Amino acid sequence: MSDPTRIKSTVYVGGLDNAVTTRTLHDAFVPFGEIVDVTLPKPDLPSSTDPHRGFGYVEFENTADAKEAIDNMDQSELYGRVIKVAPAKPQKDQNEGLGSKTAIWEQEGWLAEHAVSEEDRLATEQARAVSSGPPDPMQGLEGLDVAGPTLPTKPA
Repeated sequence: MSDPTRIKSTVYVGGLDNAVTTRTLHDAFVPFGEIVDVTLPKPDLPSSTDPHRGFGYVEFENTADAKEAIDNMDQSELYGRVIKVAPAKPQKDQNEGLGSKTAIWEQEGWLAEHAVSEEDRLATEQARAVSSGPPDPMQGLEGLDVAGPTLPTKPA
């Protein structure tokens, strides 16, 4: 099965109690369709006493089964806790997005989205030069041609 299809048939399950196991998740989600895999990511720190990080992934055989599981299990209760069930998102590359060690403007995705061709840049500069011309040194000085206060005139 291709990777994009796998992502579409995988659901994220968050807000899990520490007592939840892969078997528990399998049993809770099997009514919605054939399950291919259940994963509970381990904590990052090896010294952690938690069995998992509080979330997991359930991969179904079919995309329709995953949608059915989301519709029926989101905001339901499992081991006394309300769980969040949503479509799984693809894992980001470690060198992309926030948290990477590469500056955002040096990343390929950012460059592809925000790059401006040299031709467009030159056209913009030429348009600015033609439309604006040199700045008017008298701009903003209107009404300052009279010195001193204005006095009311007496009728003669």
